[in-house]
Amino acid sequence: MKEKKLGFVNSGTPEAIEAARRLEARYDHVEPDEADIVIALGGDGLMLQSLHRFMDRDVPIYGMNLGSIGFLMNEFDEEGLRERLDGAEQSCIHPLHMRATDIEGRVHEALAINEVSLLRQTHQTAKLTISIDGRQRMSELICDGVLVATPAGSTAYNLSAHGPILPINAPLLALTPLSPFRPRRWRGALLPQHAVVMIEIQSPQRRPVSATADTKEIRHAAKVEIRQDTSHRALMLFDQGHSLDERILNEQFLY
Repeated sequence: MKEKKLGFVNSGTPEAIEAARRLEARYDHVEPDEADIVIALGGDGLMLQSLHRFMDRDVPIYGMNLGSIGFLMNEFDEEGLRERLDGAEQSCIHPLHMRATDIEGRVHEALAINEVSLLRQTHQTAKLTISIDGRQRMSELICDGVLVATPAGSTAYNLSAHGPILPINAPLLALTPLSPFRPRRWRGALLPQHAVVMIEIQSPQRRPVSATADTKEIRHAAKVEIRQDTSHRALMLFDQGHSLDERILNEQFLY
């Protein structure tokens, strides 16, 4: 079997740059855009950037953690990289598609691996109306914001907002409020993965709200439509016994 071509990307920190230098000296490699497998050296932020960069190319990303949390990464080790890759387990991620219309009527589109989040821009709370598949489900949510997370993103911002952790292959999305004031006891909802979420901002001029798909932010949103986009996919590789499914399961038993 022909040996797969490796390409290295790094986060730009001194530690990641030095790690890339050592690995490139040790393993045959090509430019990342020519690689069969991309090795990402850094943290979860670099992994997200790499997943966006190589989306739809069917090039899996194998991350090695040189950041802080590294939930989406494997443990860093210079030894046995080829053997680890040969035994790695693959996860396929479908992103969310955000279609945000601002107060000037301009439409902005972006993809999100983790989540689409709406946040108030000023001291004024956001007032939001939420519809699912064309049916209004909540006429007014007064809050700091709200987010829709994929299973892959359910352990990120969603988890810190007390949203549910979703198994990676669960056909679900998490709809989670951020500091809800009214209704006070509402803690969010689990939605089928095919749901179309429409969030309309009440008084968007007086109560401005931003919409962000992973790292792409739109200011002064008026309404935001969010849905899973199965026409796009990103691939990740994890060491055997440390798949994303296993990490998500393990996260639910931490205390």
